[in-house]
Amino acid sequence: MGKKLLFILFLFAVHFSHSQNREHVSFSQAIEKNIKKYIQNSQKAYQCRNFERADFLFDSLVHHVVIGSYLDNFPLHRRSGKKIMLHKFKKPVVLISYSTWCTPGKGEIPALNEIARKYRNKLDFVVLFWDTKKNVRKSSGSYSKDVQIVYVDEKENTNDHLVRIMKHSFGFPTVFFIDADKRVVDIRRTTKHYYKEEYETSFDLNYSFFIDGVSSLNILDYDKENFSLPVKNTSIENTPSLEFQ
Repeated sequence: MGKKLLFILFLFAVHFSHSQNREHVSFSQAIEKNIKKYIQNSQKAYQCRNFERADFLFDSLVHHVVIGSYLDNFPLHRRSGKKIMLHKFKKPVVLISYSTWCTPGKGEIPALNEIARKYRNKLDFVVLFWDTKKNVRKSSGSYSKDVQIVYVDEKENTNDHLVRIMKHSFGFPTVFFIDADKRVVDIRRTTKHYYKEEYETSFDLNYSFFIDGVSSLNILDYDKENFSLPVKNTSIENTPSLEFQ
């Protein structure tokens, strides 16, 4: 009985150790094995205008590979040029990966500003531009003081493997919802730009998008929120395995 008990304890320890290792996989480790195939098949889907498959591949990568990984710590620069490490943000983070050549929808920035104003005490709202300091300063004037602007100039990070992975994996703009431990809770592409929509419609669409994402971080008090969240498409959760073929 003693040997049997020791063997059971050994199996439990091995299982626990493996579980711990899985729980602390970094973002770069999680995505590195799958990203090349994902990019190849995603490009094929877009070339064939098979947008449904492109969306499926994106959701598969996010739900089966990235969610649950921990975002690596890497250097950023504030708008002033001062360096800051990503893990310096201690609250849960809404991180928007952007580029200065992207044109936001009419209501996107105002909606983000409003949500950042309401939840600045619970969340850090960070817009990460992949560009030069000069271009970032020109393009970021519409964001409120509650939204922190940072940038990475890839010319200064040509040997930074993580920077290349994060920038080129998902395109622009992409929103990362990250908990206080820097665990990736969700990744979403921003709502489609409705350039012909009225400002109010664009604002509402973007507000709902950000609120729905923020809800995954479990910081909202819905009794105080006067709105209905959009129904989240959970069909990907029923997908049996990751498909990049």
